[in-house]
This record gives sequence, C-alpha cells and structure tokens, in this order.
Amino acid sequence: MTSILDSIESPRDLRVLSPRELVQLAGELREQIIAVCARNGGHLAPSLGVVELTLTLHRVFESPTDRIIWDVGHQSYAHKLITGRRDRFATLRTLGGISGFPKRCESPHDAFDTGHTSTSISAALGFAAARDLRGERNKVVAVIGDGSMTGGIAYEGLNHAGHLNKDLIVVLNDNEMSIAENVGALSNFLNRTVTSEFVHTMKKDLEGFLGGLDRIGRGVLKVAKRAEESLKGLFTPGMLFEAFGFEYIGPIDGHDIDRLMETFEKVRRFDDAVLIHVLTKKGKGYRPAEEKPALFHGVGPFDIETGKVLKGKGGAASYTGVFGEAINKIAAEDERVLALTAAMPDGTGLTAFAAAYPERFFDVGIAEQHGVTFAAGLAAEGYRPVFAVYSSFLQRAYDQIFHDVCLQNLPVTFAIDRAGVVGSDGPTHHGLFDLAFLRHLPNMILMAPKDENELQHMLMTALEHEGPAAVRYPRGNGYGISLDQTFRVLPIGKGEILREGKTGTILAIGSTVYPARDAAETLAAEGIDLTVVNARFVKPLDRDLILSLARTTGILVTVEENVVQSGFGTAVLELLEEEGIERVKVLRLGYPDRYVEQGEQHELRALHGLDAPGIAGRVRSFLKD
Repeated sequence: MTSILDSIESPRDLRVLSPRELVQLAGELREQIIAVCARNGGHLAPSLGVVELTLTLHRVFESPTDRIIWDVGHQSYAHKLITGRRDRFATLRTLGGISGFPKRCESPHDAFDTGHTSTSISAALGFAAARDLRGERNKVVAVIGDGSMTGGIAYEGLNHAGHLNKDLIVVLNDNEMSIAENVGALSNFLNRTVTSEFVHTMKKDLEGFLGGLDRIGRGVLKVAKRAEESLKGLFTPGMLFEAFGFEYIGPIDGHDIDRLMETFEKVRRFDDAVLIHVLTKKGKGYRPAEEKPALFHGVGPFDIETGKVLKGKGGAASYTGVFGEAINKIAAEDERVLALTAAMPDGTGLTAFAAAYPERFFDVGIAEQHGVTFAAGLAAEGYRPVFAVYSSFLQRAYDQIFHDVCLQNLPVTFAIDRAGVVGSDGPTHHGLFDLAFLRHLPNMILMAPKDENELQHMLMTALEHEGPAAVRYPRGNGYGISLDQTFRVLPIGKGEILREGKTGTILAIGSTVYPARDAAETLAAEGIDLTVVNARFVKPLDRDLILSLARTTGILVTVEENVVQSGFGTAVLELLEEEGIERVKVLRLGYPDRYVEQGEQHELRALHGLDAPGIAGRVRSFLKD
C-alpha cells in the first residue's frame, strides 16, 4: 500500500484526502509514533489517543493562521508529524532533536509552549483577545485533556473566557486518565454522557424564535431553559460548562473522523465560546498501551512486538524506589505519617504506600497548589504529611509553600523527586530551580542526599523536624550502596568530610558529591590535593565547617545540580560576606542562567561540566588563573 504520510508536508495536504484515506493515514501515524517511541521513549499512550482528533482539527482549521494549542503538550506527536517535521521525527526527545512538546521556536504551527498542564484555556483566551484587538477573524482552539481539567487554572481560564464570551473553541479530550487514573468529583462528573452537537443549533434557533414572540413566547423560553438545565444537570457535564458561559457540545466519539469533521465544520461557523467534549481511548491502536495506559503514558524504550519495556543495565535501586520503601517503613512505626501525590502515585514511588495505607494516602490530581495547602491543613492538626512531587511540578505551588507552610512553620515534608536534569523531557521538566526558590524561605530546612542510603536518613530527619523540610533527589538509580535497616536523624545543618586535602576545598551537594570526589582523586594524581565535603544541607549551611575550610585553604569550589543563580554556591558566598571573610577564591559550578536543552542525563551533565571529568577540568582551569 502506498504511504500517505510520505506525501504530507503540511496540514494543507490533508484537505485533498478522502475519509477512507484519512483513516489509513491515522494508522500510518500510529505506526510511526510507536516505532519512534520504542527507540527513544516518550509519551506514547496520550499521543496515540488523539490521532483522529489531530487529523480532523488540521483538516477543518487552517493552522498556523488558526491557532491550535495542545494541553498537555505531550499529546502533540501526530501534530508534529503532519506539520513539516516528519523527516526529523526520529530525533524526538534526543539531544539536538525535536522536542516532545510544542515549541514555538520549532514550528509556526506550535502556537504556544505547553510542557506542563492546564494552561491552554488561559493562553487561548489571550490569543483570542489579541485577535479581536487587531480586528482579525482567525479561530483559536485549545485542546485540553489527559487530566489537564483537574488543574485549577483551567477553571480560572473558563471563568474569564465565559465572562468575555470571545470566539473561542475548547476541545476537552476526555480519556479518563492523566498519568494515573483521574481522581476527584470533577472527573466523575465528566463521565456523565448524554447529548450531541445538534443541540447547539436547535437551541439557538428555538431561542431566536421564542424570544421574538410576545410575553407568552418568552415565558415558554424560560420554562424550556429550566427543563434543559435540569436534564443536563442529571445526565451530562454540560450544565457545568454552560454555567461558565460556554456552549456545550458532546460528548462525541473522538475516533470517528466523519463525526468529528461534521462537528468541527459546524462549530467553525459559531462566534461565541464553545466547548466540545470528545471521548478518546488512551493508547488507541496499540494493545499494550490500551491495556496499560499508565505504564505507556511516559515510557522508556520498549519492544514493539511484546510491549515489554526494555530495562537498563539493572544494578542499583532507583532513588524513587528507595524513597517509597523508606516511607512505608517509617509509616509502619508512626501513624501520623501520611503520603500525598499530584496524580503520580507510581512516578513518585507511592503505589505500595497507597496499597498498604489507603486511608493515609491522598492523590490530589494535577493540583499541586491545593496539595500543598491540603498538606498544611493536615500538619496543623498534628499529622506528618509527605508531599512527593517532581521538582519541576512543585514550582506551581510556590505561593502555597511560602504562605501556607513556611509562614506558619508547619511540619510538611517535601519529597522532591527528579531534582536536577531529568533527560529527554527537556527544559519544562528539569528540576534545576528548587534549591534557589526554596532556600530563601524562612523556616525551611533543605537537604540533598549524596546516595540512596542517605536519602532514607534524610526522610527520617525531615519527619522528625518540627517545621517545613525538603529532601531533593535525582531521577534514576543510586550507587548500589548498602541500605541501613535502621534510620537515624541527621544533625541539622551539618556536613561531612569525605576526603581531606591541603590545596583547596570542594563543597558538593546531592548528586554532585560522588562526581566531585572522583574529580578530586583525578586531580590528586596531578598534585592538586583537595578536601571534599558532602554538604548535605543547603539550608542551614554548616557554617562552622565551611568557614574553617575557607580560612584554612582560601579556595572553595561549590558544585550543585541546580542553576548557580541563588543556589547552593550563592548561599556560600553570602555566608562569607556575612562573616567578613575576604581573600577567598570561590568557583561556583552548576547550570547556567538559561533553560537547559533536552538530552540524556549523562549527556547534559557532561555538556555542562558537571560529571567527574568536567568538574576536574573546570577546577584545574580555575586554579591556573
């Protein structure tokens, strides 16, 4: 069979295809997405679920003149394939390749960067308002789904959009999933399904007819509206969206191209705010992904034939896994310990905890702001909540950490997974800012383990602390260190010397400690004899140890897997300034003041001089100056 995908250079090419050819193209897109994700890993299941929806949107609307905003952006693989990036699709999520998310710098068809979630309605409203200010008439479409409607900002956007009643189309891609299954009352509400798009046209016509009659006609219209609202309230989520000021259409089958085209062709003629509820199946067209959509949400390389995920070389347990086992052990001894996650029980290592202690486990959905304040309420009542969250996602809840946790000095523990570079998801997912945005908050204790064993002790330390505490740790496996079976509380604000030297001192934190030690061993063979310190704490610093080494050696090198601005190294500089210590040479190693590209962790660390050879080279150059 002749490949149709090979002939698709832009969305314009879709308009000459018959419905049968579109169905064939949908199959080819799925084959290509599966093949590339099997090699590179990626968000497979979400993208497979929106293939027909993608084709229909690009067939009916005229991108890039019409704006299509994908949310979450990991649903955009088919979109990339039909918007001029087919030849580069094999580079998906690799160093120097195309992104796994929409990127404005990558294509004019990518209207807005969406690496996180729930932002499309607000952004789309901005596009629509800008269009109206310019007096233009292009369409703006927000495709929101894969759990994004559990995020509060989505409803803030709906509220404002309904108030302004702009010409705006919101497509709710309802696959009943985010990463894990969706949770909450809103998710249950969306599952009520009865109505169709013809209601929109019928209602408009009826309103116009009855509204033009006398007082009796207007009375009939009022009764009809009440009846309609009662029906929708009983059977559909339409009443919710119409309360926000949107016309509601759906739900419709998101894999029926004919039905989708008919619906979007009609909606294209509307000039008010419309929400189209589309039902799709996550993982559609690839049985392993359909059967295990959570596993194939964001998956590593896998065998296409069997669907078996190809594990790495094995070896040490992951930091996430060690955290999960540690919190289970601590919870067995302390009934005050609770675990919270934001739609990621598996990704944060809490699946076993949820099974063992279901009444003490809370999945708040994609709602980190709520999760932090919810934890604060639990802590205020004497519990010890642990909020396990990816570093990049915790950024959403900065104000809640400041106002609801730290200001009240409440004992909430933040288990910050994926700190540092995370790999192929790129700049939206790297956890390179948490040291900077947490360390300046009063009452916060902030620490990072050098290995998986120390992670256990830091978790215990955080839970015993009478105030806010954060433990940040990287994605991936540990070092194979023997794990202590009894956990201990570490002395707050105390580091440890791993190697003693006379030339200078390397102060390292978290995942950079062992590379720093290895770098010191390399330099020792060259006659450069360095002390290496596992700082353990970014806040509070081990003031006595750092000041003593500064006075003794006169050379300090700080190393962190964080941006250097306002991070660990900056904290050390501030300490020296506070104590009036001069004539100390300081080199701060970390990530630069820009967003770090995608790539494997080892590639990015090497590229930025944060692996052992890179640290050795930068210290060598520094000492020669």
